[in-house]
Amino acid sequence: MLPDCLSAEGERRCRRLLAGATARLRARPAAAAVLVPLCSVRGVPALLYTLRSSRLAGSHKGDVSFPGGKCDPTDQDVVHTALRETHEELGLTVSEEHVWGVLRPVHDRPVTLLPQQKATVVPVLAGVGPLDPQSLRPNPEEVDEVFVLPLAHLLQAQNQGYTHFCRRGHFSYTLPVFLHGPHRVWGLTAIITEFTLQLLAPGAYQPRLASSERPTG
Repeated sequence: MLPDCLSAEGERRCRRLLAGATARLRARPAAAAVLVPLCSVRGVPALLYTLRSSRLAGSHKGDVSFPGGKCDPTDQDVVHTALRETHEELGLTVSEEHVWGVLRPVHDRPVTLLPQQKATVVPVLAGVGPLDPQSLRPNPEEVDEVFVLPLAHLLQAQNQGYTHFCRRGHFSYTLPVFLHGPHRVWGLTAIITEFTLQLLAPGAYQPRLASSERPTG
C-alpha cells in the first residue's frame, strides 16, 4: 500500500532519516544541485520533472531532469543552489523551510572533464504542496516542458525498467529507467528518482538491481 508521503508524519520521518546526511552534505562543495519537488496534483502525490530545452548546449539537452543547475560562488550551499535554479527555471519559489533534506549525491562525467574526473550533483528533496503544473511559467531558454508523474505510477513494476551499458564489448553497469509517462526518465534523473522512492515508500519500492553502485558517464 502506498504510504501517505504528504502527511506530517511522513514528512517528519523523511526529515529524521535525512538529517545527518543533510548537515554533512550542505557543508561539502559540489558541482551542481537539483530540486526534487514532491507535490500534490488534485490530491495525488507526485514528483515534478522538466524537459530540458533542446536549445541548450551540452550532452543533456532534451533530457528529462529535475530543476537545478551549477552551483554559483554566491550560493550559500547546495540547498540555495537548488532553490535558486528552480525559481530561475520555473518561476516556482520554494522556501527553505519546505526542504526536507538532502539525498545521496550522484556523479556525472561531463565532456568538459577528464575521463577520471566526476562532477558531484546533489539532490535536494522539498515538499512544494498542492500544485497545478499548468500554472508554472518555465523559462523557454532552459525548459521545453514541465510534467508530473504520480508516485503510484512510478511504483508500478510495469513502469520500471533497466538499461544495461557496455564498454569495449563488456558489461559495465546498469541504470534504472522509468517508463510509460510523457517522457522516459533515465540517467541521473532516474537514479535520483529511485533514491527518492526508496526514502518515501520503502515497503512499496524495492530496487531490482543487485548492486547499489551507479557509475555514470
